[in-house]
Amino acid sequence: MIAAHADWSTDPRKRWVSIARRGSRGWRAEAPVPVGDPAALVAGLLAEGAPVALGLDLPLGVPRGFAAGRAEAGFVAFLRGLAGNAGFFAVAETLDQVSRLRPFYPARGVKGMTRAGHAAALGFADAMGLSRLCDRATAERPAGAPVFWTLGANQSGKAAIAAWRDWLAPGLAVGAPYAIWPFDGPLHGLLAPGRAVLAEVYPAEALRHCGLVLRGSKRVRADRAAIADALLAVMAARRVAPSAALRDAARGGFGADAAGEDRFDSVIGLLGLIGVLDGVRPDFVPQDPAIRTWEGWVLGQTALPRDGSIAAQLGNGVAACGSR
Repeated sequence: MIAAHADWSTDPRKRWVSIARRGSRGWRAEAPVPVGDPAALVAGLLAEGAPVALGLDLPLGVPRGFAAGRAEAGFVAFLRGLAGNAGFFAVAETLDQVSRLRPFYPARGVKGMTRAGHAAALGFADAMGLSRLCDRATAERPAGAPVFWTLGANQSGKAAIAAWRDWLAPGLAVGAPYAIWPFDGPLHGLLAPGRAVLAEVYPAEALRHCGLVLRGSKRVRADRAAIADALLAVMAARRVAPSAALRDAARGGFGADAAGEDRFDSVIGLLGLIGVLDGVRPDFVPQDPAIRTWEGWVLGQTALPRDGSIAAQLGNGVAACGSR
């Protein structure tokens, strides 16, 4: 089996992927490399003849309020239909330009701009409507960014645009051999030679799943280097043998340039993905139809939103949630 995790950015220079291959004695992981053309990357991995699991640090899904009333059966069909629809991805400069046909906002910072205003322009009752349930704060981590918001450090909209518009929608439209978890089924059931299974993986979530604590900031090389021994110990515990280049990269804090944090995140995401592939973490998805068809979930996440939103949606509490 091949496992890979790509840390995503609108800037191709900050897109890095870490790849590991599983044999009879465990995994062999290589140092991060640039993603390059993502379609070519996946095609090259598939050409090796083994099942491919690819984690992506970007949203795969849309909020349930946005999906309400749509004709498509779910997110995968919706994404396939976006191929060639440049207008959908044109980031709105003002709220009067925002609609269900042009949901990304804002193109730049404007005085008085709020997420509540963005939500209202999309017909949502409040700013929480912008977020999928997996984006909301849990007892283990703070809230993630809404899918369609494109401003500031805590945003994921630009990454979604870059991946959906330039790679995933066109690929799905021409029949690329991609399956997207959890919409197409459980992770292990999707794995097969000739198919790449794509899953949303958050490095910040995976860091906690690995039991790693980063003191300081991932943007600081010395802080990344400070957890090298702990990171290598996690690899050993998960039967992941690092190449010499990967070991050196970890001890060196993944480099002094601006992409150091991206290389770091690609490795952390890879370990999170491997944890689910090997059963260290469950392939968990709440028993909520909207999550399984439109919103998606974060691979390896078991913590539910602390605001009780899943219980409210289901109407019968968290007991209705379970693993696949």
